[in-house]
Amino acid sequence: MASQTARVTGREPLENKDAKWISLEKITYQDQNGNERSWEGTRRTTKPKDSLVDAIQIVAILEKATGPELLLEKQYRPPADKIVVEFPAGLVDAGESPENAAVRELLEETGYVGTVIPDRSGGPRPVLHSSPASSSSCNYVIHVKIDLNDPANQKPKSQLEEGEFIECFSVPLKDLYMECRALEAQGYAIDGKLGTFAEGLEMSKMWRI
Repeated sequence: MASQTARVTGREPLENKDAKWISLEKITYQDQNGNERSWEGTRRTTKPKDSLVDAIQIVAILEKATGPELLLEKQYRPPADKIVVEFPAGLVDAGESPENAAVRELLEETGYVGTVIPDRSGGPRPVLHSSPASSSSCNYVIHVKIDLNDPANQKPKSQLEEGEFIECFSVPLKDLYMECRALEAQGYAIDGKLGTFAEGLEMSKMWRI
C-alpha cells in the first residue's frame, strides 16, 4: 500500500492555539478525601454539543457463504509511526446520529453500503472511553452488516479525502485473534480497540461461552 513509505520526519511541541483537533488541558479536581489535585489530559475539540460521543467504531461484517468476515483497514498513524490495523471509524458530525455517522464513514472509507444492526438490549448503546487516563474521547461501537448481494456492494470504491491512504481487507471472524497475532509479527500495529475485541472472541472460545 502507498502508506508503507510514510514515516515520521520530525516532532515538536504544539501549542493549544495551533491545534485543530485535540486540546491539551490541565484538569483540577477534588479526590475522594477532599484534596485538590491536578491532572493532564487531552480533549477532542470537534465533539458535537448534541452528541454523547465524539467518534464511532464500526464492526462491519461481510456476509459470505463461507462464514462471516470482519472488514478491517490498514492505515498509517503518525503518533505510532506504524501502519495500524483497525476498525473502520470516524468522527460524528454536528446534527448527525452515531448510526448515520457509521453508515457514512463506512461508505467513505471502504466503499461498502452497510445496514446498522440494532443493539440487542433495546436501549442506548454503552459509551466507551478509549483512554480515560489521558483523554476525554469516547465512542460508540456500531455493528453493521454488509450484504454482498446488494448491487451497490459489487464493486465498492472508497471516497477518501486528500491525504488519506486506507487499505481495506477482511478476515474470517473465527480466525481474527490469530490473524492479529500474525499481522503484528509482520510489523503492523494492532489498534487497541480491535485487539480487545479479538481477545474477547478468543476468550469466548476458551471458555465456550
